[in-house]
Amino acid sequence: MLKVVDAFAIGGCFFVINCAKHIFMKLFFFSIIVVLMTSFASQKKTRVIFFGDSITQAGVQAGGYIVRVDSMCKVEGSGDKYLRMEDDVLAKNPDVVVIYIGVNDVWHKSSSGTGTDADKFEKFYQAIIDKLKAKNIKIILSTPAAIGEKTDFSNQQDGDMNEYSNIIRRIASKNNLALVDLRKAFLDYNLKNNPVNKDRGILTTDRVHLNASGNQLVADEMWRVIKSL
Repeated sequence: MLKVVDAFAIGGCFFVINCAKHIFMKLFFFSIIVVLMTSFASQKKTRVIFFGDSITQAGVQAGGYIVRVDSMCKVEGSGDKYLRMEDDVLAKNPDVVVIYIGVNDVWHKSSSGTGTDADKFEKFYQAIIDKLKAKNIKIILSTPAAIGEKTDFSNQQDGDMNEYSNIIRRIASKNNLALVDLRKAFLDYNLKNNPVNKDRGILTTDRVHLNASGNQLVADEMWRVIKSL
């Protein structure tokens, strides 16, 4: 269904997927760009760009949430899709950008001593939004989902994950932007489906990266909001 034609790395790698209804791209440190395009009944083409991290990179693999969104768009729209390389995201004049970052900003603070402090994260996030707004691009924000799936808030980074999610919720409200609240969606799902309070294996493979159920949940949440624009 998807074929990688070319890729390169500059602090990450870039992939582009095209369908015939929406375009999706993702970009961040160690990131990929995924582009999915489909045509609406009006035949007007809409481009949607995602900013992400290694979770996004995995999303383009077989069974990933990007591939699943591709399948959803094929059900609801039609047209040929193809994969090609993009050098400059904004040069493609996207109509919509979905920003899905935050996990690495928290996770890498303890795992490798890097990451991003909360105040810098908020300023950086707002700077991205300001740049996109200057080009009249619609924006969808997403909270980081999980670093551990325990539902009693005993995961090591739960405090920071909740703080950074609240930052994103506040930014979304302040800027009047659509929000995909994956942090809440993951907790709600685990409360129903994780009775023994496991730290992984319900929606993730390793507490962070998505398994099949996680990919489907993210795809459903993303697609629902994208369609509403």
